Amino acid sequence: MNKDPVRIGLLFSETGVTSELESSQLYGALFAIQEINAQGGVDGRELVGVRYDPQSDNTSYKRLVEQLITEDKVNVIFGGYMSSSRKAMLPIVEKYNKLLFYPEQYEGFEFSNNVIYTGAAPNQNIVQLADYMVSRFGNRIYMIGSRYNYPYETNRTMQSLISNFPGNAIVGERYVSLYANFAAIEEVVKDIIEKRPDFIFCTLIGRSVSYLYQAFCNFGLDPGTMPIGSLNTSEAEIAIMGADAACGHFTSSPYFQSIDSPENRNTLARFFESSYGTLAIPNMNWEASYFGMKLFAKAFEKAGSDDIQSLLPCLLGSEIDAPQGNVRISPSNHHASLYPRIGQANSQGQFTILKDAVQRVEPDPYMVHHKWDRQDSKPLEKETT
Repeated sequence: MNKDPVRIGLLFSETGVTSELESSQLYGALFAIQEINAQGGVDGRELVGVRYDPQSDNTSYKRLVEQLITEDKVNVIFGGYMSSSRKAMLPIVEKYNKLLFYPEQYEGFEFSNNVIYTGAAPNQNIVQLADYMVSRFGNRIYMIGSRYNYPYETNRTMQSLISNFPGNAIVGERYVSLYANFAAIEEVVKDIIEKRPDFIFCTLIGRSVSYLYQAFCNFGLDPGTMPIGSLNTSEAEIAIMGADAACGHFTSSPYFQSIDSPENRNTLARFFESSYGTLAIPNMNWEASYFGMKLFAKAFEKAGSDDIQSLLPCLLGSEIDAPQGNVRISPSNHHASLYPRIGQANSQGQFTILKDAVQRVEPDPYMVHHKWDRQDSKPLEKETT
């Protein structure tokens, strides 16, 4: 019986403009590997992560994913944060018929037989955010994003969603470099002040996220009357910008640290007690990476191999109790069934969950059916922020 270690590619940036978020994905995966190995590995075989730093550079992603496949002989890779990094890796994993786990919410409108998507599809976060923000604050929206494909496509989806509400208006739409400095973001905030939207939809990525919230706070703007809504502002970004800057703003996500369930509390306790507990702040990306690795191990046990032809039939349709709830990989589109939630940042640097899914929502990455039945969620009592 083969008892050689199982090598898994880990391609997350530890340096560069998105390193804070990608590091959380890395340590979510490594923590899962640590737990799996502590329980005897997979079929008696140790999991070993083969780890490279693409430095938030898409050319490096492309080069390193090929290196993992051709030189390190891995069959399964966990990696990618920005959609542009996923698209850089996609032709390579398809060329060699390997499997990529992509643990990040994204703009949707994609399917590959060689990818498992464990982050939220747009019907699992943006539909809920649009409904929540417009119904409470109004239809006049200002959109600010980073200059690459995820913000472009996500803002297009938001425009389509708010067209269903009467009197809607996009009062501003601005895109800035991934490397935008604080002064560049301040200029956008000045324009926001002039346009006076009902809320701001933020699709910034990386360090510019904290600049927006800090500039908003510095100008004395009130999140009670003109909040920021986001799909990717997490506990990790809040730690960078400070709780005061984030307090009162909203994020739509399947996972928050504040989920009050035994599975989440126990997982967080184990993580903070582990050797990785001081290296990352658990957030939506950390959780998507963590449960993705657990799903991989479960499928490997059943398949007896990490070859894609053997692994996929055992992976598709599989489910596991994740920190957010019981998740399942859809056989039809390779995305995960998840639990949409709306959270409001509070003074402790965490999120007060205001709406929580009653049941998991099946992924619909092409937005064929994109209405959110409000009966599928429950409002929770709002805590003081």
